[in-house]
Amino acid sequence: MDVFDLRDRLVNDYASYTRSFIKIADKRINEYVESELTSGALWPEPLLQLNPTFQPGGSIDDLVKDGTLHQECSRIFRIDKTSTDLAGSPLILHAHQREAILKAKEDKSYILTSGTGSGKSLTYIVPIVDHVLRRGAGQGVQAIVVYPMNALANSQIEELKKFLEVGYPKGKSPVTFARYTGQENLEERELIRKNPPDVLLTNYMMLELMLTRAEDRDLVRSAIGLKFLVFDELHTYRGRQGADVGLLIRRARLAFGGHEIICVGTSATMSSEGTSQDQKVAVAEVAETLFGTSFEPSQIIGETLQRATPEIDFVDKNRLAELRASIESDRGIPIDYDAFMADPLSSWIESTFGVRSEAGSGRLIRQIPKRLSGKEGAAKILSDLTKVPTEKCDLVLREFLIKGSEMRRSPSSRFPIFAFRLHQFLTRGDTVWTTLESE
Repeated sequence: MDVFDLRDRLVNDYASYTRSFIKIADKRINEYVESELTSGALWPEPLLQLNPTFQPGGSIDDLVKDGTLHQECSRIFRIDKTSTDLAGSPLILHAHQREAILKAKEDKSYILTSGTGSGKSLTYIVPIVDHVLRRGAGQGVQAIVVYPMNALANSQIEELKKFLEVGYPKGKSPVTFARYTGQENLEERELIRKNPPDVLLTNYMMLELMLTRAEDRDLVRSAIGLKFLVFDELHTYRGRQGADVGLLIRRARLAFGGHEIICVGTSATMSSEGTSQDQKVAVAEVAETLFGTSFEPSQIIGETLQRATPEIDFVDKNRLAELRASIESDRGIPIDYDAFMADPLSSWIESTFGVRSEAGSGRLIRQIPKRLSGKEGAAKILSDLTKVPTEKCDLVLREFLIKGSEMRRSPSSRFPIFAFRLHQFLTRGDTVWTTLESE
């Protein structure tokens, strides 16, 4: 699919719809409004950002072999398991996922801050499953995972089914789990109360009700001795809601035994000021406020990035000439993986939309999303750098991005070279003006 073509069709349809109810009699005002619409005032150029490449952290099988994880984890955590191929393929971890798993094995609370597509849920699902396997299933609720929206809980249920149900006889999952969010009928709720799962997925409103409703007292008692209390998308709890959740967590910890529960939070960016170390200090302070337990900066885990392409300094005239030649080439986009990765334009694209080195630490961090077209877009920047016309740069960049999103290191690889996201903002045209007097 050509996402740029999809974007253009979407915007054209929205523009046509918007223009259909704009009827302005005054010629001057109509010309101004039409000029603003044409310039994209209600549908600006989209922002682009590459999903970066993460540093590998070994496999689940590696952690099983060295005794870190229970041996059954090798069978559970496989990808692409089906009813006909129960073996699937080994699950390869990112370095930050491995770091989080090891932190849980030390019985320490932790916060993982990373962007979309970084596998945040595995950083608590793996240690939770490992704990249940070692302690034994069917001994009450051993982990509670709280989501800010039911849709996230529903999505997680489907992921857990892939790991914990596929490959096992029906009803024989080694770790039981259930959703308790208010979407369940009375019969389903009663079944959960009578047969508490090992892992309970809920939202903060339902957790509040659990602690206050008489009919849920047995469910709360089943969670005494709770090992994990997880809050997903931690950044959503701010202001008054954040204060309410902070108090709720303290009440929950007391209700579940008052012992040192492993508190886990996952989040997108929670702090953007200063260096990555400064951000860890700030996030640790927020985590202490929310969870009511101590957090050191070492308990804040950030994503670990690496480049997919070699970094090239285009201040070098020879490398700049190679970049210009790549844009102007008539041979087309490289179709061979190694040739595509070695192309200087691939390196420029990753540096522009993907990653950059953090000042001071040299750590790789995500690039700020940029526009592809427009006065300050990447195509204009590339044109100014290479002296190739902007229109040509725009076209070639689109072609490279689409090709990179299709190309993988091997047929079995899940990750494309350039998995990019396109953010299109549409402004609501819901305000109406009227001219009361003629010119």
